[in-house]
Amino acid sequence: MSKAAPARRIPVPDWLERPALTALLDALGEGRFVGGVVRDTLLNLPPGDLDLATPLEPPEVLRRLDAAGIRAIPTGLSHGTVTAVLADGTPVEVTTLRRDIETDGRRATVAFTNNWAEDAARRDFTLNALYLDRAGGIWDPIGGIGDCLAGRIRFVGEPLRRIDEDVLRILRFYRFQARYGRTPADPAARAACRARTDRIERLAGERLQAETHKLLHARDPAPTVRLMIEDGVLAAYLPPPFRPDRLAALVALEPETDSLRRLAALLPPGAGAAAAERLRLPTAMRDRLVLLTGANPVDLSADAQTQRVLLYRRGAALYRDFVLLRAAEDGKADRARALIALADAWTSPALPVAGRDVRALGIASGPAIGRILSEVEDWWIAGDFQADRAACLERLKAIAGV
Repeated sequence: MSKAAPARRIPVPDWLERPALTALLDALGEGRFVGGVVRDTLLNLPPGDLDLATPLEPPEVLRRLDAAGIRAIPTGLSHGTVTAVLADGTPVEVTTLRRDIETDGRRATVAFTNNWAEDAARRDFTLNALYLDRAGGIWDPIGGIGDCLAGRIRFVGEPLRRIDEDVLRILRFYRFQARYGRTPADPAARAACRARTDRIERLAGERLQAETHKLLHARDPAPTVRLMIEDGVLAAYLPPPFRPDRLAALVALEPETDSLRRLAALLPPGAGAAAAERLRLPTAMRDRLVLLTGANPVDLSADAQTQRVLLYRRGAALYRDFVLLRAAEDGKADRARALIALADAWTSPALPVAGRDVRALGIASGPAIGRILSEVEDWWIAGDFQADRAACLERLKAIAGV
């Protein structure tokens, strides 16, 4: 461990005083937390995943964890990573300090080192190249504290070199700008991203999906999305033309954040299937995105009965999506809020008759039962769901001709 002093000291955060973490640090002897957990602690945000950097090489990490009775998973030994599973079930990724030997834009060949500055130099952004020791000391080999506190997103070193190491860092730059940025986006970083947009097509859909979800989950991603459109980044992997104004309007309207709904607001009509394919979305997410980028059945000015029919046909969750997307276009925020309240209070009624009632009339099982029930249901819906079981049975008999 370096004998230099940390750049700053903070009170030891509560999360670092957990007994299970103390046991891990005691077992390893040498280690500092790094990356997101340090950044978020410095910004007084809830900590996320725990990553620990150490000069110890993987075999020694495994030996010490075993001696301390801490479960170890050899997650990525060639990259220096061992996952320690603490007594309370918390996973901590323990990674040996390293430097890149060779990169291809998606993965790196690394060599281990005991030099903290070399490890920091291979990280993506300055605010992620911060290390926290168990005493509350923040180690800052490349000057990331100032950037972190100012909300300034800068690549470590030369932006093009960082991007060439992993092209996904283009999306990560904009995602971090949306989440943490409080100053105008760094011109040098944007220029580097523009220069490498043609390489985005090499990235796996799953990686693009994860970054896009995180970007759109930011409190207000619309300003950053506009930058991505200007810089040609979004069109490098999603179908244009984009609708950032609609996205901004949706963000202002929605009662809760929903990244897939935000994506639907941003995409052009009918683009859901192509976007889902590129992002390798799971089937349920794909189907929802296709619906939300298709024809919107909601008319905000329609009467209450029409709204109830849509609620019944589409379900409250999908109806709520359609209302918000329509309002993002029409600007009728008050009406949208009233319809959202209607959806929140909605309990879907059940059709009072079923297939067994049709069969009781002597009609054999088969397509005729579904057709008859569908006709009864249409009649029941047209009557605003008011007909009771007796009335529905009479209607069923009339349709069945018995």
